[in-house]
Amino acid sequence: MSIFDTFEKKHDYLVCVDSDGCVMDTMNCKHFHCFGPCMVDEWELGEWKEAILERWNVINLFSMTRGINRFKGLAMALEEINETYKPITGVAALRKWVDNAPALSNDAVAKAAAEASDPDARLVLGKALSWSKAVNASIVKLPEELKIPYAGAKEGLAAAHEFADVAMVSSANRDAVEEEWGKFGLLAHTDIVLAQDVGSKAACIAKMLEFGYDLNKVLMVGDAPGDCDAAEKNGVHYYPILVNHEKESWEEAIAVGFGKLQSGEYAEYGAQKKQEFLHNLGG
Repeated sequence: MSIFDTFEKKHDYLVCVDSDGCVMDTMNCKHFHCFGPCMVDEWELGEWKEAILERWNVINLFSMTRGINRFKGLAMALEEINETYKPITGVAALRKWVDNAPALSNDAVAKAAAEASDPDARLVLGKALSWSKAVNASIVKLPEELKIPYAGAKEGLAAAHEFADVAMVSSANRDAVEEEWGKFGLLAHTDIVLAQDVGSKAACIAKMLEFGYDLNKVLMVGDAPGDCDAAEKNGVHYYPILVNHEKESWEEAIAVGFGKLQSGEYAEYGAQKKQEFLHNLGG
């Protein structure tokens, strides 16, 4: 049974919301303490640790590739490392997989590694799985005080839930986001959880649209270019949570953004917000 089989459309409006870096103030700490360091350990890159971690954070947090899928971010980082610091066996095979795989998840990379006939591909895909599992285990061990919602996020979800069905649409690990959202009572304002195991954000939104929502009544709330792209691929609206301005972004969503959506006047406002979003990430 698919997760979509248990979903029931209750409103004319749909608000899709990303998790890390949008609702949960966990994106920086996960990359600072988990994703980058686990890559350094898995590929024995300690000799160049400081410079490599700085580039990892630029790729994943502070540029137009912010919020990229973990395996795509890994491929980008390892390609740079292969050119600059040391040879990375199988990096071309990893790039081929992330560019062509229908899903990018632990299950998908495990299957690809098991089915790979080329030993270099089998090695790099196996190491990518090992790294991803280490990241998940490391995230679980993060101090609880680092894993909290942004100020205003819970209120924003509650405000959206008053007039819309709310879907969490995240590329993060399901167990992690469900634990985090459950702990802070965010799941009470959420109708369906669509995480890494379900598919890409664009695919998740497309699947939700099959329930019959008018495109002009659907909003994707996110903090990264991938969120914006997922919205645009499906012809729905986008509202950005700006990096380092998260509280103000949620307050504006409640005070202005949701009203624009409900009045049918979101298009012009959304174009203005997109420009603010691109400027904020240097795009």
